[in-house]
Amino acid sequence: MRPDAGESRVPDIRTELPGPKAREVIARDRARVSTSYTRDYPFVIAKGSGAVVEDVDGNVFLDCTAGIAVASTGHSHPDVVKAITEQAQKFLHMSGTDFYYELQARLGEEIADIVPMAGPHRSFFSNSGTEANEAALKLAKFVTGRHNVIAFFGAFHGRSMGSLSLTASKVRQRQGFGPLVPGVYHAPYPDTYRSGLSPDATVDRCIDFIEGQLFVHLVSPDEVAAIVVEPIQGEGGYIVPPDSFVERLRAIATQHGIQLIVDEVQSGMGRTGRMFAIEHARVAPDIITIAKGVASGLPLGVTTAPSILMGTWPPGSHASTFGGNPVSCAAAIATIKLLRDSLVKNAEVVGAHLIDGIRALMDKHPLIGDVRGRGLMVGVELVRDRKTKERATSERDALVQACFQRGLLVLGAGRNAIRLSPPLVLTRQQADIALRILDESLDSLPR
Repeated sequence: MRPDAGESRVPDIRTELPGPKAREVIARDRARVSTSYTRDYPFVIAKGSGAVVEDVDGNVFLDCTAGIAVASTGHSHPDVVKAITEQAQKFLHMSGTDFYYELQARLGEEIADIVPMAGPHRSFFSNSGTEANEAALKLAKFVTGRHNVIAFFGAFHGRSMGSLSLTASKVRQRQGFGPLVPGVYHAPYPDTYRSGLSPDATVDRCIDFIEGQLFVHLVSPDEVAAIVVEPIQGEGGYIVPPDSFVERLRAIATQHGIQLIVDEVQSGMGRTGRMFAIEHARVAPDIITIAKGVASGLPLGVTTAPSILMGTWPPGSHASTFGGNPVSCAAAIATIKLLRDSLVKNAEVVGAHLIDGIRALMDKHPLIGDVRGRGLMVGVELVRDRKTKERATSERDALVQACFQRGLLVLGAGRNAIRLSPPLVLTRQQADIALRILDESLDSLPR
């Protein structure tokens, strides 16, 4: 299948889901794989191309998850596969921690050219978003000599111990793992739909909590190393804050010598119709973290900061045996080219079409309380009553299953929202297919 092969195809469900081959794989998985994984529905992939995937029983689905916003250039884009194959034939690994290879230097140059802050820049390469955030935390503490950090309720920054301490999305993610890293304080994240206030008033309430509560009662600002924030909350519900929120965080950070760390793990690499979501607010972070879509599916995390910051820690202070693997670097370089050539723009255009289409469903489906997003980072919040905004949690779970049964892959986000984060190659025709299946799936839910 070519990356565009799915444009005229529709989901094709040939067996009762899950099919017999899928059931066999799932049984083997359940016997030997960690129970800590979350599987929302029994999809067992066999192959994929573009925004279309096929399971082991031959059922064809439209993928609006992209492997949790990872397959940015679509499944197995030939340019990315070519870059991976050519590099794999040369050498698979020669740790960038202790040795040099040109690809890592070139990727550092490519990243420096796209990050939304003044340079020159340096990057630290790891394997994932949580590792990228761990590196950012360590760098901020090292350069400031401080140990406290501010994060936000609803945030997801990863599951290793430092990033887990920042995470405040679901209690299950923290339950049983304490004590976590001390010195982390959480503040409200501005959700204008839930607050019922104007955007400015919603932001005021969040900033006032930091300045009037945290800085007064719990932690002195001159002892805070970093403020860590998602420019759009991902797992927390695809919540888009007013631009003034990050503008005011930038002002607080600058005033008190705090490092502003922007977590672009899910929102970056073209997903919002800009290379990075923070660009919508025209705010420059001190440190930016990148992963997921940066290498189109290969493991790679990136922590980037101005050289004046990252040039301060000495050799041995932080490293990673596999971070910046040469094959992942090759995939990332090919990915960045595709994003810059066309896919960031496609995310902007097709994303706007998709958001408009879901909003048009609101008159028919009162279960839809809010539709929000930027580019192809789209959240749909479900409520039982639009006046009370009672969360439709079981209905959200049922909708995810109903979409799956009809050939559309979506995921939950937050307590009662679904997220659509398809590959950035998604076409308008495919977006229309997603809208049709979403409409039919909403129709199928008990009233």
